[in-house]
Amino acid sequence: MAYDTPIPGFNTYNTNNLRLWRSRPRNTFDFDKFNSSDYQGAIKERQDAEYITSVLYPNDSTDSGKELRLKQQYFFCSASIYDIIRRYKEKHNDRFALFAEKNKIQLNDTHPAIATIELLRILIDEEMLSFEEAWSVVYNTFSYTNHTVLPEALEKWSVDLIGNLLPRHLELIYLINHIYLTKLRQKYPGDSKKVERMSLIEEGWPKKVRMAYLSIVCSHTVNGVAALHSDLLKKTIFSEFDQLYPGKLQNKTNGVTPRRWIHCCNPRLSELLSATMGGIDEWITSLENLQQLVPYATDKAFQDKFIQIKRDNKEKLRKWVKQ
Repeated sequence: MAYDTPIPGFNTYNTNNLRLWRSRPRNTFDFDKFNSSDYQGAIKERQDAEYITSVLYPNDSTDSGKELRLKQQYFFCSASIYDIIRRYKEKHNDRFALFAEKNKIQLNDTHPAIATIELLRILIDEEMLSFEEAWSVVYNTFSYTNHTVLPEALEKWSVDLIGNLLPRHLELIYLINHIYLTKLRQKYPGDSKKVERMSLIEEGWPKKVRMAYLSIVCSHTVNGVAALHSDLLKKTIFSEFDQLYPGKLQNKTNGVTPRRWIHCCNPRLSELLSATMGGIDEWITSLENLQQLVPYATDKAFQDKFIQIKRDNKEKLRKWVKQ
């Protein structure tokens, strides 16, 4: 079930739509089981469906926690991919040659990495595209953002778990890895250690799928979120991929919008900034205009107003928390 939240733009009639998903059962209550005194069975389907989206990011230190987390990731990815395809086909029918031009999907760390394989599966198995056609769509649609070099953002799912829950997806992952490793061996003949290090499958017990590597291979662009971070990616965990795909690893510095996080959230500060610059609020859409405030950095009157606004905001928060 889709839940939509409108996200209005600033000083415009344009409004984006944030679509979230909830898992619901086909049947909320089984009267036959209830009448036969199977009271737990009567609501089992409802419970099985709703627990997928009831609490996100469960503790994955247990096998059941890992299974639930993978179910959640697949559920949200699949729902979104099907929705994107549905909307695309309303205008373009089955002409998927334009799909990547009309749709861009950003993988926010590795949590939605399975979306790459879900789109590939749907295009091959349901839309009847060839592997080459489907792969071209997937590769040109997805990009991957890495937020940290820490292991938490570099998920690895056991081959057995994916095979049990998503057997077709595991087949496609192995197919992609076969093609990818063939190219690696041609580029680095005789360097079996490098090929093993860069494989999508981590050998060992248990075997695991490296979701970060899968995201890199399935995306046309990869980025870090700060210049220093992106440089670290190239020098450390993704160095061999940077050599394999020159120019693929880029930087996109994370930022926040001053319209939401200053103008809307802190109206008194917004008023002070505009008043100090002669009542002009151009800084709201062009943040570089705040350079006009540099001469006021040592202005006692401006400093006092600035500090008073910060103090009043804290006092307002204190009262709200107490209430």
